[in-house]
Amino acid sequence: MTVQRVALVAHHERPETPAYAAEAAAWCEQHGAEFWMPSTDAARLDITRAASDRPLHEADVVMSLGGDGTMLRSVELLDGHPVPLIGVNLGSLGYLTEVEPDGLTGALDRFALGSEAGEWHIDERMLLDVAVNGSLVGRALNEAVVEKNQSGHTVRLLARIDGDAFTHYEADGLIVSTPTGSTAYSLSARGPIVSPQHRAILLTPVSPHMLFDRSLVLSPDEVVEIEVAGHRRADVAVDGQPTAVLEPGDVVACSPSVATARFVRFGAYRYHQILKSKFGLADR
Repeated sequence: MTVQRVALVAHHERPETPAYAAEAAAWCEQHGAEFWMPSTDAARLDITRAASDRPLHEADVVMSLGGDGTMLRSVELLDGHPVPLIGVNLGSLGYLTEVEPDGLTGALDRFALGSEAGEWHIDERMLLDVAVNGSLVGRALNEAVVEKNQSGHTVRLLARIDGDAFTHYEADGLIVSTPTGSTAYSLSARGPIVSPQHRAILLTPVSPHMLFDRSLVLSPDEVVEIEVAGHRRADVAVDGQPTAVLEPGDVVACSPSVATARFVRFGAYRYHQILKSKFGLADR
């Protein structure tokens, strides 16, 4: 038995979540594995017997029960630790999740056999370290966004690449994303779609009030710095979570992290087929 400890992170608002969480708990009891959930999740779902403040990185595998947002929260809670993550899709898009709810126990069965048996492999995803004025504030699987603080106004931002000034942007904001995040906020701002098997950093302006409105696809080894250059405040969010309010002169730095997110895949990962399905593209 290669699985002795299983942690579960769950979406709080889907009515089917408690039943699937109970199914995962029953599998663990049957196989003699420890099972726990973050206390906030367990309390919201009224599964208090599984509540624990034990860190997720002590698990052999973390199961994310929800959609892509729950996967993002699972990665955040792992805080860079290299624990395999199985995504069970209760959402609508499911770019990041791997299995459907009726395959939950089957996924645990296959994972327990071990990667040596050829039942699964790891899909490793790039993360960005996000720092404000030199202090780390988070790791982004999708993106870090520096955006306007006041509705109805643009914000003036200076972008630097590896310490060299690139240009000032008058815009609603700037998105610094990973290839995984290229189908998230960056896509809605007309950024390119980049296969998550790549390592790269994308810089995409949001509603720029200037002629230059193109995204940049940068080397994964470059550091992007964004300085609040005007007189207005800005906000910074990491994977959709508000992180800090920025004053004029504050600098957000985004650099490739040594940590990665590690998603469990049970078959060949065909990204273009996922895109085709999610966008409803038909054969021509």
